[in-house]
Amino acid sequence: MSTKIQLTSLADVLGTVIPLLLFVVILLFLNRLDLDGAVVSLGSMSIPGLLAMSVMFSAVMGIAGVLSIDRTNGTLLRSKSIPGGTTGYLVGEITAIALITVISTLVRLATGLSLFDGLVFSTPGRWVLFTIVMFLGLVAMLAIGAVVGALVNSPKNMGLVMLPVMALISVSGIFYPLIALPVWLQTIAQAFPLYWFGLGLRASLLPDSMASVEVAESWRLEGVFIGLVTWAIVAMVLAPKLLSRMARRESGSTLAARRRDIQQDWGV
Repeated sequence: MSTKIQLTSLADVLGTVIPLLLFVVILLFLNRLDLDGAVVSLGSMSIPGLLAMSVMFSAVMGIAGVLSIDRTNGTLLRSKSIPGGTTGYLVGEITAIALITVISTLVRLATGLSLFDGLVFSTPGRWVLFTIVMFLGLVAMLAIGAVVGALVNSPKNMGLVMLPVMALISVSGIFYPLIALPVWLQTIAQAFPLYWFGLGLRASLLPDSMASVEVAESWRLEGVFIGLVTWAIVAMVLAPKLLSRMARRESGSTLAARRRDIQQDWGV
């Protein structure tokens, strides 16, 4: 039901279509730019990073946003009145966002492949690598989104989530070589899954010669798999516990208090 609602809701459809259109516009702009001496164009180099960022926003911010809104409008509380309703609700929301993320990612990938010649995606090995990295990255981001959504109890606090997300993007190296940053920032970036996600996508889409600008001048695929799997496991262990605690704490009084806080903030 959640998947059907999200795919037929005008707001959710626009929330998917507009970023796709922006993605195409950015690619068309980058298509005109080339770097002297670069093996591929700036547009080709940017596609893996744009894919990684779009998946992160869709999965992490998408789930966190839906959970925070549904805790305020009473949807989550109403799901508790049905046996197994809360579990079904959470599975439905995660499935819906996962489906939308996969579809939008495939559209972005097809758009990038049609606009740029520098991408290397013509062998089964590349397809398999892209599929594995995308699956692990999506699972990790969805699980992290569930954890964040369980901790954010109101839409007004989503700004507190956006700040660290933007900071993480800025140091993750998904749009420029990580070696351009100080070593201590490189260390911080490599502790988070976004760096490994972007690195895995670059390894599956860019020529092998582009690995020369990466840390250790290598794609480090072992690190990609270890990093994404570790984050996915940790987040999947935490998410059910936090979501269960979140659901148990929902009540009529907490819902009313949350709504009063929002009304006071809006001056209603």
